[in-house]
Amino acid sequence: MTGKLLDDCFLHDKDRLTHAEALSILTSRLGPVVGVEQVVLAEAAGRILAETMTAPRDIPAHTNAAVDGYAFAAADYDADNGGRFALVGRAAAGHAFRGSLAQGQAVRILTGAVMPDGADTVAMQEDVRLDAGCVTIPAGLKPGANRRLAGEDVAGGSQLIEASSRLRPQDVAALAAAGAGEVRCYKRLKVAVISTGDELLHSGEPFAEGRVYDANAPMIGALAGIAGHPVTQLGVLPDKVALVREKLKEAAAQFDVVITSGGASRGEEDHIVKTVDALGSLKLWQLAIKPGRPMSFGQIGDCAFLGLPGNPVAVFVCFLLYAIPVLTLLGGGRWREPRRYQLPAAFTMPKRKMGRREFLRGLLLPGPEDQLTVKPYSRDGSGLISSLRASDGFIEVGETIEAIHEGQAVNFIPYSEFGIFT
Repeated sequence: MTGKLLDDCFLHDKDRLTHAEALSILTSRLGPVVGVEQVVLAEAAGRILAETMTAPRDIPAHTNAAVDGYAFAAADYDADNGGRFALVGRAAAGHAFRGSLAQGQAVRILTGAVMPDGADTVAMQEDVRLDAGCVTIPAGLKPGANRRLAGEDVAGGSQLIEASSRLRPQDVAALAAAGAGEVRCYKRLKVAVISTGDELLHSGEPFAEGRVYDANAPMIGALAGIAGHPVTQLGVLPDKVALVREKLKEAAAQFDVVITSGGASRGEEDHIVKTVDALGSLKLWQLAIKPGRPMSFGQIGDCAFLGLPGNPVAVFVCFLLYAIPVLTLLGGGRWREPRRYQLPAAFTMPKRKMGRREFLRGLLLPGPEDQLTVKPYSRDGSGLISSLRASDGFIEVGETIEAIHEGQAVNFIPYSEFGIFT
């Protein structure tokens, strides 16, 4: 079932949230806010399934040959000495042999053809000898060799794919094998991305002294697309409170989610934060993480608002850790915590500030005996887009870890866990 965004769903009563606490709030309070539509199967990859699909019949529906060869009954065959069978027909995929095999008979069969009545084993064509209308099968075959049983892949009536799953190419194949031509999926979220600041330039505009190009909005759009939700870029808003208010009010009426970057505090030029607070409700989250400590979550009516930090690295980290779960849940999906892999550290961190979780940009390196190791990118600046391009994932350092020594096992989260392939 779909519903509206809960009032004050981003409210919390702590001055500072740990990573786990932030995720717990998001995953426990957010649910689908979009409707459902029929989607043709050819266009369903990446969409979120709205209902659990069951197999209407066994897959495969019939016991069939796994190879090109000759089908016969194992009961008529001497596994120690082989056997000789009279050929009585042919079976091909889509063209079954009509009738039943008598004792000592075999059928020429092609891959995928239904096994004839009375046959349970297939000899590969390259292993046999043909002469005078008979086939000689060598010793050594086990009963049931080279056949695929009905229901071997999926039993009829069993669950095929669970509701709220994001459909992968292999899931589309499973649905196609079950005969589904269309599936019911959640509609995609309508997501808007807004940048603010008099200093920002669009890519492609002539450079001007004292200005910077907006790298965050295109990156946010690309990340949201990976999460399955294409975005509408609403451009750069100047630091003018009346215009910001007008545009945000407009956007909230048209979109399910509005995402901004920068201006995540209450400075005199942070008009986005003040405007969201005035039009709806805003919660400034102080997160015990690095990078990306300041974030804001809120809502204007039924529109969710996500205010990301301004530095590109912090935007990237916070989008993967928090915005993707929000978009997934609001879009009807089920959030799966990214898997951590234990890898030896190829670095030392003799002393660190405890009480916060760090997400270092990590590079995979070959270690002793071809075991993978991981080390942080050499520079730690939160404005270094080059670090995101060079790294393979996050080295996650927990709140209670005092130091890291070379060779110590550390948590590594590859970007592929978020759908980003390096």
